[in-house]
Amino acid sequence: MNAVLAILMLLMGAYLVAVLEDWASTGRLRLAGPIASGLALLGRESIVPRQPDRIFFEAAPPLLLVAALLAAAVLPLSSNLIVADLATGALFVNAALAYVMVALLMAGWGPDGAYAMVGGFRFLGQLIAYSMLIVMPITAVAMRAESLFTTEVVESQAALPNAIYQPVGFVAFFVAAMAVAFLPPLDLPTAPGELASGVMAEYTGWRLAVMRLARAVLVVTLAAAVSVFYLGGWLGPVLPPWAWSALKTLLVATTMLLAGSYMPRLRETHVLEWGWKIGIPLALLNIFYVGVLLLVVR
Repeated sequence: MNAVLAILMLLMGAYLVAVLEDWASTGRLRLAGPIASGLALLGRESIVPRQPDRIFFEAAPPLLLVAALLAAAVLPLSSNLIVADLATGALFVNAALAYVMVALLMAGWGPDGAYAMVGGFRFLGQLIAYSMLIVMPITAVAMRAESLFTTEVVESQAALPNAIYQPVGFVAFFVAAMAVAFLPPLDLPTAPGELASGVMAEYTGWRLAVMRLARAVLVVTLAAAVSVFYLGGWLGPVLPPWAWSALKTLLVATTMLLAGSYMPRLRETHVLEWGWKIGIPLALLNIFYVGVLLLVVR
């Protein structure tokens, strides 16, 4: 039952993300837009490139969707509404998100197209920095909670959310989440106008519909991760716990979508340089800061 409710809320969130993304890019708020676009894609022929690596080409869209769903499975909507409350749940999120890189690399290699391949290898080259900025802030969060259970991470924020307790980690995790979801200005794997949609360039019809659905679910999953690790998840007054989780996730997703629309796309060399020279040292400093704070306070 928990799995069914979680999937329904995830799909509703993905639908709202599609509406918001369309609004951010076109300036028009069309509530029926995702339905119309989805039906249009399903009604079109799904063309296969001339000489693809067929296994990679076919497996990439569902693998991207599965990676997003696996990461979402350990993120609680309330204390008793979670698909899998794993003892290593916080690290499982990072492990599941690693398959986003695998899916995008397969989507880049499989079609045997130049733009798609450049997009896939861009993401491969940058994901090590992104992954470090995911797992290192999670380490600091787990230090405060003294647990890797995501439910206990939320409960540890009853007095003060981690966004205030460790703001550097919050900023690092938020930016890394945008990069993993390849949202502007970190949309280097797709880069519309530069790579002609990159890893999605060779997909049409139902395959493209699955890719777009997977990307929307990935955005919701990462927004939910920000909510769970830094905004107190379901904690809040008056409203039921699941409502607080939904509101916080929607707020984070909206911020992620709108923030990048006002910024130019970053060069891949700059992203790597800032990730390794600024992001990772700050994440290490955040771990040291949280450790010292825990020793002093306790």
